[in-house]
Amino acid sequence: MHIGVIGATGTIGSRVVTEALERGHRVTAFSRDAARSTAGESRDNITWTDIDVFDPASIAAALPGLDVLISGYQPGNAAKDFTDTVRRSIDDPTVYATAARSLLKALESRPRTRLIVIGGAGSLEVSPGVVHADHDELIHRSLDQLGLPREYAAAVRGHRDALNVLRTSNRLWTYFSPAEDIAPGERTGRFRIGGDQPVLDTEGRSRISAEDAAVALIDEVELPRFVQRRFTIGY
Repeated sequence: MHIGVIGATGTIGSRVVTEALERGHRVTAFSRDAARSTAGESRDNITWTDIDVFDPASIAAALPGLDVLISGYQPGNAAKDFTDTVRRSIDDPTVYATAARSLLKALESRPRTRLIVIGGAGSLEVSPGVVHADHDELIHRSLDQLGLPREYAAAVRGHRDALNVLRTSNRLWTYFSPAEDIAPGERTGRFRIGGDQPVLDTEGRSRISAEDAAVALIDEVELPRFVQRRFTIGY
């Protein structure tokens, strides 16, 4: 398959690229500065190119030939400067919903192309119908545990708003909420999949490695199970 990856140099996006290539897929990797990203690139079946996620025409021009477009858009690059991404997300939490609208607009020209958006865990339900992002106390508790400033609650809600934008669309979208605690780690290939509620381990933690998140994403590319739905994973 031919897979496009927006945010291909990010923590999750870079691992999605690697996972896809190792499974024999062709990848078009999108970044803000493709020329810099290609430096030292020696892998087969990958092409790097620039894209503007806020310009539907820019995205639409890149869609021909793609079977699936995975968007791991974030303001800045958290893999290189996490603090900068946190700051940018707090300063303008509307960027996630704006990017979702732009992606959906671009897909009007290619309605059969699948879209997978990598979002946040804050839109998951702590119990049926009770969304984490809707309650300050719940968000603040989670942010405290993760070592993030409480002001980041605005970005958590921004991710929730992006999911709500997708839910109004009839395009072939999928929204991926990774576990609350996600970081580089080991590729185990062993995890559990959930829908709208977090998957917790035996200690009650919502956690996953970025490597296993990439496994789950390419699994969904190869065998779609969550079209026009959200899914999550955890150990």
